[in-house]
Amino acid sequence: MHKFRPHYFEFTKLTPPTHLATTKSFNAIINRLSTEGAHHEVIATYAQMLRAYTLPDAYSFPSLLKACTSLNLFSHGLSVHQLTIISGLTSDPYISSSLLNFYAKFGYTQIAHQIFDSMPVKNVVPWTAIISSYSREGNIDMAFSMLNAMRNQEIQATSVTVLGVLSGVSLFAHVSCLHACAICCGFMGNLAVVNSLLNVYGRSNRVEDSRVLFELMDHRDVISWNSFISGYAQVGNLREILELLMRMRMEGIEPDKQTFGSVVSAISTHSNIELGRLIHGQILTSGFKCDSNIETSLIVMYLKCKKLTDAFLVFEKSTYKSDVILCTAMISGLVQNNSADKALNVFHFMLNLGVLPSTATIAAALSACAQLGCFNKGRSIHSFILRQHVVVDIAVNNALMTMYSKCGCLKQSLSIFRRMSERDVVSWNSIVAGHAQNGYLSKALFYFSEMRKTLRKPDSITFITLLQSCASTGALHPGKWVHNFVTKSSMSPSIVVDTALVDMYSKCGELDTAKKCFQRMPHKDLVSWSTIISGHGSHGEGEIALNMFSKFLQSGIKPNDAIFLSVLSTCNHNGLILPGLDLFESMVRDFGIKPKLEHTACVVDLLSRAGMVEEAYKFLNKMFKKPTVDVLGILLDACRIRGNKELGEIIAKDILLLKPVSAENYVQVAHSYAAMSQWEAVGQAWIRMRSLGLKKSPGWSSIEQNGNITTFFSDDSSHPRYEELVFVLKCLGKEMRDYENWKAS
Repeated sequence: MHKFRPHYFEFTKLTPPTHLATTKSFNAIINRLSTEGAHHEVIATYAQMLRAYTLPDAYSFPSLLKACTSLNLFSHGLSVHQLTIISGLTSDPYISSSLLNFYAKFGYTQIAHQIFDSMPVKNVVPWTAIISSYSREGNIDMAFSMLNAMRNQEIQATSVTVLGVLSGVSLFAHVSCLHACAICCGFMGNLAVVNSLLNVYGRSNRVEDSRVLFELMDHRDVISWNSFISGYAQVGNLREILELLMRMRMEGIEPDKQTFGSVVSAISTHSNIELGRLIHGQILTSGFKCDSNIETSLIVMYLKCKKLTDAFLVFEKSTYKSDVILCTAMISGLVQNNSADKALNVFHFMLNLGVLPSTATIAAALSACAQLGCFNKGRSIHSFILRQHVVVDIAVNNALMTMYSKCGCLKQSLSIFRRMSERDVVSWNSIVAGHAQNGYLSKALFYFSEMRKTLRKPDSITFITLLQSCASTGALHPGKWVHNFVTKSSMSPSIVVDTALVDMYSKCGELDTAKKCFQRMPHKDLVSWSTIISGHGSHGEGEIALNMFSKFLQSGIKPNDAIFLSVLSTCNHNGLILPGLDLFESMVRDFGIKPKLEHTACVVDLLSRAGMVEEAYKFLNKMFKKPTVDVLGILLDACRIRGNKELGEIIAKDILLLKPVSAENYVQVAHSYAAMSQWEAVGQAWIRMRSLGLKKSPGWSSIEQNGNITTFFSDDSSHPRYEELVFVLKCLGKEMRDYENWKAS
């Protein structure tokens, strides 16, 4: 855009014209350029007019105001308005209409309405301008009110009037009224009006009404097809979109960028990677150059399909790397794919290019820091915000709070929360989750209560956060309290909240209540089934858990690796060797699921607990060329317990060859050698651990009482009620032994 110097518009300093050039001749040039859409040249000619000391008149201002509107030059338009007042021309109907349109386009509807009211005579042009202004700002009721007022004055609406109202409409009731108006006024032959109706029907999810209108059209252009296809893209009907794409080509109309943008968006929703690559190929062979919108859509599609390599290929070949929207899509997509380190690399690349990130970009980068627990990088981004004087919105503040909370810095998170002038439900969820995840359940419940005092309605995330915290700490009474709020909140049924309730009651020892919650669920997904199966397994009800898994398979839901892990863990903890081995084989044979390390570890542990250590070792070598330290550790403990010294020595050497970086592995090896009375090897294990600067973390446990969590470490007697606690534990231990003896007799 050209830059215009302020002195061009110093109107009050003008003197009478002294040059041969006349206002009429300048107006002829300005009006011709305006008709051609050459708005930069209009302003340049006007500047030349002022330098020639030639005064503008009533014929100059409409074109000048139109140019200022088109070029987004609001301050210059104000200067033109000032000169119309000085010249006494504000009552001119053409100038008034131009001023009305100028303020309306910039969103100053109230000023536009004042100009409208001051007009002595109003034709359809100012009426259309003010109606369109109200529609664009979302005040549809006022737009319809003005439209009715115009019709009451017997001023006939034009197609531009109808298009103006349609620009802000999204409800079916409104679009159906405008459709009827278009029919009554005879505008159904106007392609722009019909295309706009198609678009609004699609936006309001009325694709069937859109189809009826589309099929009645005598003539269709590419905009018609795009409007129709975008409606199906919004409702996610991929099959219909592909059929329309074929039909469009059969009728001789080639898809354009907008067509492909809608198709790619729909594919992203369905995560159909094969189809996505096919459409990507068509885009490349279609002949037109991809713009930033198409490339952004492709990146989003590949990231939603978890194809990070393809997304990076599009990004690296893009000529729009400096486009902030494209970079933001890349960063946020990588974060959603648990690739926060790569997301931060893109963010730094973006900064090195000199691209100023938007608040959405910064929020995505902070989410990456939160995912990694990377305090230094998060604080660095916070410093960047302060240095660059970035106007921080709620989303950035929420991301900062989450980042500090995930890094264990609740003080900083709370400081940001308290400074926020405006908070949404995400802000409250962030502060509640921050305290809950850092072990401060009572504080989390306090902020939950404060949230309710502000009349801010909790959502499913709020309840899930609290229920997960209660589950992880075994806090049954606070969990019941939260359950009570879920019931009273009249929230629509939510699978995730219901599943969180099942999980909470299972982990707090209330399996019967967990089963009731599960049975009351109107809909169940993979996670729901996996949770109740794990619940039965952890409570020693292995056979019931296997029966539940059979019922799950009968439900028709396709199992995944996570639910098989739950069932295998159940078999492991309940000593169900043969069912566990059968399930492992079925997972691979019948469902084509490739075993992960966790599945293999489960089977190794299952065999080891049954005393089949040799078989477990053979199974491990069969599954992995190079076993991991943790799985070998399971076998080493089994060898020590079972007294298998020969195999234990082999496994201990295997562990040391892998050079573990955890102190626990060296302690495990030392204990194993000690059990074999190989004291020299014990000493070598300790020496190697200390040479690496490793220290064994002390054992610890915790209890929850009234939302407060108290942690105890081994060999620590600093608790003020230590002696009382030890006495109670001894009493409980005696009662448990007495109960076992009674049960045995």
